[in-house]
Formats: sequence, structure tokens, C-alpha cells
Amino acid sequence: MKNFFNKKVNTVLSVVLILLSIVVTVQTVFASSILSAGETEEEVAQVSRINPAFADLACADEGEAEATTEPTEETTAVEATTKKSKTTEEETTEKAEKTEASKASTKATTEATEQTIAWATAITTDTPADYNVQWEAGYLIAIDNPDTTYECGQVTLCDEDRDLLERLCMGEFGSGGFIGAALIAQAVKNAMCFDGYTSVQSIIDGCHYTGSTEMGTNDACVQAVKYIFDENHDAVQHRIMYMYNPQLVSSAFHESQNYILTYQNVRFFDRWNY
Repeated sequence: MKNFFNKKVNTVLSVVLILLSIVVTVQTVFASSILSAGETEEEVAQVSRINPAFADLACADEGEAEATTEPTEETTAVEATTKKSKTTEEETTEKAEKTEASKASTKATTEATEQTIAWATAITTDTPADYNVQWEAGYLIAIDNPDTTYECGQVTLCDEDRDLLERLCMGEFGSGGFIGAALIAQAVKNAMCFDGYTSVQSIIDGCHYTGSTEMGTNDACVQAVKYIFDENHDAVQHRIMYMYNPQLVSSAFHESQNYILTYQNVRFFDRWNY
């Protein structure tokens, strides 16, 4: 009787151990799937470079910021001079798909060249960059290749330019929230300071910005424009002149420039010739 009982106990223990092994295996697989579907190492690195005082600097709740789609009387005349562009994410995707389809009809050599475009990497400084120094200076994102000589004069916006820029920030990188809008606003300010543009519309035309200015704006974009222009701060300690999203289009030109940083999916560049 005792032997029978012992055998039963051993059988039960064996079953329990097997079940525990299965549970552990399932949890491991589930955890790994969550990790692979979550943030990439690059995304984690991006977050670690954001100014710890970001919430105070933004002065806006990005999660609750909603687009203002109704244009005011002051901006109607400005928007009437801009080219009508597509305003929804679906239309942007459709445009990208058409672009890719047209590329498919080009010569095979051209396709092969585009497929092998090497992404530029930041040229870091000889000494490790001090993130705290950049944060204390008011930069929103610390970078490994800061330009300690970078300086951009303050630019005062008229009401029309302010409204147009807020809408441009929304159309170009509204998904990037306060930081994304600040990066766009800095690029616009840099174009004014270093290339002599005198209005936001001239920058849209001359620099070939394609983001819609008809989709309204939100609090994050409004605050970003104030931070970059009114308070004369910058998103990063480096001039930025170009940007593009490689998920929408490939660009050998951009990748040949001086790479500065990536925020979310958008890559930002300076140019080599000052």
C-alpha cells in the first residue's frame, strides 16, 4: 500500500513539474514577443537623450492636444496662397505607395542603387558629449555630435508667419509632439538665420516642404514655436537644414549630408558646406 502511494505521489509530482515547465516556457515566449514588439534599442536610446525637464519646457499636455481645423480670418488669406496638399495619413500613404510603384518601373540599375543607399552616421566629437551640459542649456535632445560653436540669432515672427509655421509643424511632424514640432521650427529658424529667408512661405517654397498647412495645429506645435522663436531656444545643439522620413521615401541626397540625429522615424541633417 505504501509503495502504491509513493508511486502515485511521484506521478503527481512529475505531472506538476511538467506543467510548471510548460508555464515557464510560455511565459518566456510571451515576454520575448512583447520585447520584440516594443521599443527598439534605438528608440530606447532616443528616450534617454531627452531633456529630463522636458515636461516643464513643453508647457503642454501632448496627449490631450487636439488639432484645430477651423482656420481663422487672419490666416485665410495666407492659406489661400499655398498649394493644396493631401491632409490625411491615408492619403500620404497612398502617395508613398504611388511613388514606390513608379520607382518599380525605372531601370533595374536605378533600383539597385536606391536599395543599397548607405545610411549616414553621426560623426562624434573627440571627447564624449556631456548630455547634462546640453540639457542645462535648454536643448531638448542631447546629441553625441554637438556643435559647441552653434549659434542662431533670434527671429521675430509676424502673426501670419507664426500661424503658418504652427500649421507647418503640424503637417510636417505633428506625430512627433512638442519635440518633433520643435525640430521643424528650428530647421525653419536656421533657414532664416543662415540662408537669408525672410518668411515661412518662402522657406516652404525654396526648401520644398511638403507637409500640409491646411490640417490645423495643436497646443504642442504652438508651444514649440514659442520655445524656438519667442524664447530663442533650439531643439538640438547643432544646425539642422534637412529632414526626411525613410519609411516614406529613400533619399541618397539626404544621406550624403551631415547626419545629426533621428527622432522617431525622421532623420535630421546639416549640410557639409556651410
